[in-house]
Amino acid sequence: MKKRYLSYQDTIDFLTEAMAKYPDLIRLQNIGDTHEGRPIMMVTISQDVAYADLKPALLYTGTIHAREWIGIELAVNFIQYLLDNYPSNPEVVEALTRNTLYIVPCLNPDGFEYSRNHFSFWRKNRRDNGDGTFGVDLNRNFGINFRQSTNTQSNIYGGPAAFSEPETQAIKQFVEQHNNIKIALDYHSQGNVFFPAHKFNHEAEIEGTDLNILCANMAKEIHKVTRRQYGIHRGKPPANLIHGSGREYYYDRGILSTVVEVGSRNIPDYLINMSQSVDENIPALLYALGTAINYSDLAPKRPENFTVRDISANHAELVWDHNPEDDGCYYQVYRNEAPKDPCTRDNLIAITSQSEYTDKQLKSGHRYYYNLRKVNRVNRVKSPFAPEVKIKTNLEKDEFSFTLFPTPEKIGYTGEFLATQNAEHFGNNSLFIGVNKTKGICYGVIDYDMSRIPTDAQIKDAAFSLYPMNRVGAKIENYGEWSVSILDPDDISDITDFEQIHNAVALQTLGDAIDSDQLTQGIWKNWRFSALEKQLIQDQLEKGRLLLRLQGPDNLPQGHDSQMMQFDIGYGRFGGGIHYRPNLDLIYHRRPNALTCNATVCHTVSHIGVTQGELQSGFDADGQRIFGHVEFMLPQLSERTDIVITDAYFVLESEATNGISQPIRFTVGMVDNDKLSYNSIKCSELIEFLGYEVSSHELVKTPKQTFMFDSSARQHLEDLHDSGKPINLIIRATSASRQQDAIVQWKTLSADETTVYPQLVVEYIERHKQPMDSPENFQASLEDGLVRLTWDNPDSEDWVGTYVVRNSFHPPRSPFDGVKLYAGKDGYTLDRFGNTNIPKYYSVFSYDNVPNYSVPATLKFSTDEVTPVIYDEFEAQDEMEQRYREGD
Repeated sequence: MKKRYLSYQDTIDFLTEAMAKYPDLIRLQNIGDTHEGRPIMMVTISQDVAYADLKPALLYTGTIHAREWIGIELAVNFIQYLLDNYPSNPEVVEALTRNTLYIVPCLNPDGFEYSRNHFSFWRKNRRDNGDGTFGVDLNRNFGINFRQSTNTQSNIYGGPAAFSEPETQAIKQFVEQHNNIKIALDYHSQGNVFFPAHKFNHEAEIEGTDLNILCANMAKEIHKVTRRQYGIHRGKPPANLIHGSGREYYYDRGILSTVVEVGSRNIPDYLINMSQSVDENIPALLYALGTAINYSDLAPKRPENFTVRDISANHAELVWDHNPEDDGCYYQVYRNEAPKDPCTRDNLIAITSQSEYTDKQLKSGHRYYYNLRKVNRVNRVKSPFAPEVKIKTNLEKDEFSFTLFPTPEKIGYTGEFLATQNAEHFGNNSLFIGVNKTKGICYGVIDYDMSRIPTDAQIKDAAFSLYPMNRVGAKIENYGEWSVSILDPDDISDITDFEQIHNAVALQTLGDAIDSDQLTQGIWKNWRFSALEKQLIQDQLEKGRLLLRLQGPDNLPQGHDSQMMQFDIGYGRFGGGIHYRPNLDLIYHRRPNALTCNATVCHTVSHIGVTQGELQSGFDADGQRIFGHVEFMLPQLSERTDIVITDAYFVLESEATNGISQPIRFTVGMVDNDKLSYNSIKCSELIEFLGYEVSSHELVKTPKQTFMFDSSARQHLEDLHDSGKPINLIIRATSASRQQDAIVQWKTLSADETTVYPQLVVEYIERHKQPMDSPENFQASLEDGLVRLTWDNPDSEDWVGTYVVRNSFHPPRSPFDGVKLYAGKDGYTLDRFGNTNIPKYYSVFSYDNVPNYSVPATLKFSTDEVTPVIYDEFEAQDEMEQRYREGD
């Protein structure tokens, strides 16, 4: 296997030959020498390479960890790809015309050769530490958040000082001499995940959207080749982050930077796994190279103040600033239905020169994610992205929603070999799902309390969401799958008992299982319920519980020790807080009440006069129209809340048809006019038509007809009820030919004189239609290094709770546009993850049981006081996580 991999000398020979063959395209230079005297080779590739340093550039670094051979292999293959496709491939030509590639195939030549020839899993460089140990972890030796250590034996020993190593000194000097570097990609293995850089804050940064979209678009290119899905995970600062990483050093200098963890093993089978990893990453690299210019001084400025102005059930109005310097640009608007999705032509929903856009035909109660950038009209160079705007559309008038979160004691995992420890995992540890040699088979368990959902709820939509936080334990390519099953809670007496969970027979397994190459770290996984699965939720409402089991592979092939995935529970010292809790999002209807109303009065209106108690329509002896008029009066349908009319129809029955020689059609319409003069009805404009017209022929066959109210007519009916006004309906005849003495007599009383006709049937639910009052007296203060938020809740019996959200860039106008901090009945909360030294916006919303959200109370928080940020020490949940953290 190893013979198929290049040696470091093979790489130098290849690069030397390439430069000789393509002197105008490629330049090779030594940027420093290692402890053992090997040159650290930097390759520069650009059209007219003599001018390369004047163009925006992408920096590629590979194999900074000795055993991660993907870096050097991918680098050589990408260089060969560029050489083979220049100038025949227009994408390659454009990328190299506008941009420059700086590429260090191997930043750790000594360690790589030691790994290749002596110890495959060597990680560090080959510094002699003077105490019988060798090596410094070069990716802990950069100057940002460097951590001093004397444990030279450790695989993550960062060296005696920041930049103590010739390898890190060399790349530091090169980067500081090349301000044209705009993107930095550091290639590692393993994990199939992008790790974008951060500034050690649990806060969104202005470049955060750029980083996520860069990674998402690269991941899309990877997916095109092998269908493998890469994750995107920045971690949850300030806790548990590595120290002294090159990624953060580049980012600190204003360079968009990410680590790319490739594959599931450091040195995989070359012909299958390594070749796949190389092939899938080449298009992603070409994409990244082509985007460097978009983050340079040649690009338009980032759009400012991108936000949402208004949201309904089916549309969202987006607005942003348009400055005079933007006149030479247009805007691209992208929409996704999940976070960290790509922005490509597939989801480009608008190109506009305006500073606003209304997105229509959205689904009610659904989340959407919008991204915006400018494009120069002439050279088509694109700007960085505005910070992403996140919304959730309002509900339709007859819908309710509820998001269920498990309580701490109702979420955890059970392991085959862990016996009595299993109960301790609940509310504390992450969900470990799959199998390894230490824990055996492991299942995740989530037990949702359904008692807060009304028993008459009719489930319309349901989605279960889970946050994958670490896939390092899933070490086998293309092996196993992960899924979610519904269990019968009556079969389980103890949800922490492995045997009960293991032996339970699933009522249903949700949707598609996740194949191992689709496991994504850092990207929410959503299961949307099918009709059958929604019916199962309906069935569980009576039991008041929904019990979910999460399962993965349950055996290991020969020679493997782990195929385990880790998911966040949002609780305990390892959880990321409320924002990361697994949730079940439900949209439901309520069973409607039905009311049958008899007509209060009926009239026949002709040019001769008005006849009360009789209902006719058609044409008189002079060919003049005869109108039927019916009035209804709805009673007050609810004493303490609003009502929503979900369905309504008008029932009309013909008693006799006289003198109709040619077809006549009859329409029923609503009028906002209770004056019964012939001229007023003749000249009045119908507000709404009910259903479709009915012909005289149909009346002969079917005397009883039903005219349905459409959504607009139901709204008008609802308005009349709310204002206490009568409902006036007009029955009007139309004919293609002039007719005389052609009349339909409509029934006004049943034969036994017990039922009055016509009838109006109304189905309705009690539901609030107006938002709650906003919380008042919203204030922020510092308390023990945290932002404390306080407010006064509305004094209303309809108030259910308060929702608090934080946004780093603009006041949140939607409860979903930012990081959720709190939802509940208290009048205060603490921002436990935010950095108090960074200005930000907070909004607080009140809500009822629909929920309808109030207009927010909003404040901007900033302080001149500098609060120390405490970096939590890493605490592993199991041996494998500890080994990974320690570089083992």
